[in-house]
Amino acid sequence: MPRSVPRPRLRGVLDRTAPDVAYRAELTECVFVPPVTSDTPALDQDIALPESWWAELKSALGTLATVPTDRESVRQSWVERNFRRFLGIDPVLICETTTGHADLHWANLTRAPLVLLDWENWGRLPVGYDLGLLHAYSLAAPATAARIRREFAHVLDTDAGRTGELVALAQLLQACSRGVHPTLAPLIARRAQELTHTPVPTP
Repeated sequence: MPRSVPRPRLRGVLDRTAPDVAYRAELTECVFVPPVTSDTPALDQDIALPESWWAELKSALGTLATVPTDRESVRQSWVERNFRRFLGIDPVLICETTTGHADLHWANLTRAPLVLLDWENWGRLPVGYDLGLLHAYSLAAPATAARIRREFAHVLDTDAGRTGELVALAQLLQACSRGVHPTLAPLIARRAQELTHTPVPTP
């Protein structure tokens, strides 16, 4: 991982295995810059971030996309099992993948200077997945959501980007079905319907 991707430095790793389970503990350096949100991954109001912050995010994600890895964060098999259940449409085929963070939300992004936190799930994922997650977590903050779509239109407005966004929305709808993000759930469902032109199945 290039040092130009702003993240906590890994200081140590401890692995423990048992017959049916494996554990890994990672020690990272302490980050003193506060995250954008601390008690929820979602925004409930618009935020003001400097232009440099957006430039840093774009650069960090662009660099991360070039990192080779055999870690797989999002699998086609999940899409096959869950798209009809949560989006009401046939599964899509993930044709374009990239390396991404896989948990890109506002509690994992610090204010300026930007640091990306919580790297346990990073790996290969659909193009547009990370940005689809961040956009979905911003739906209650319309100006910020619009800023994401404007800054990353070169990804989100492509066929591959729309596929990645759909996968992100489906995974969030799965979480919502378990009672997570109750106030965000209808906004996520509405965004999914905008993309699919199909009503989201009721739980």
